[in-house]
Amino acid sequence: MSKKWLQTADWKSEKHVPVIEIEEIKDGKVSVTVTVGKEIPHPNTTAHHIKWIDLFLWPDGEKFPYEIGYCSYDSHGASAQGPDTSGVFSEPVAHFVFKTTKPGTLMATSLCNIHGLWKSETQLKLK
Repeated sequence: MSKKWLQTADWKSEKHVPVIEIEEIKDGKVSVTVTVGKEIPHPNTTAHHIKWIDLFLWPDGEKFPYEIGYCSYDSHGASAQGPDTSGVFSEPVAHFVFKTTKPGTLMATSLCNIHGLWKSETQLKLK
């Protein structure tokens, strides 16, 4: 039996898909923001939240991707008084800045504690 463990969808209609936005490319330095729940907000409660976002670059012509960065979200409202009582809730947004001389594919993954692993991709084109 085959299972779909890495999910994809259109981020405009699915709140779990990481959205990759290339903010700026200047002098070989790339600035990227990755957001989960950009169009449809993700709940981010103790019971239902994004655990992490990971960003990779797979340069054109290379065998393997490079991990650019990983961001963990650890505050989901829990406190000693119980679920959703702390008033502190992480928002699944990450900003990455890196240098590269190679174009390729940016891939972001995110993990929802209930709905599993999600990914999206976009092309990185250098000037």
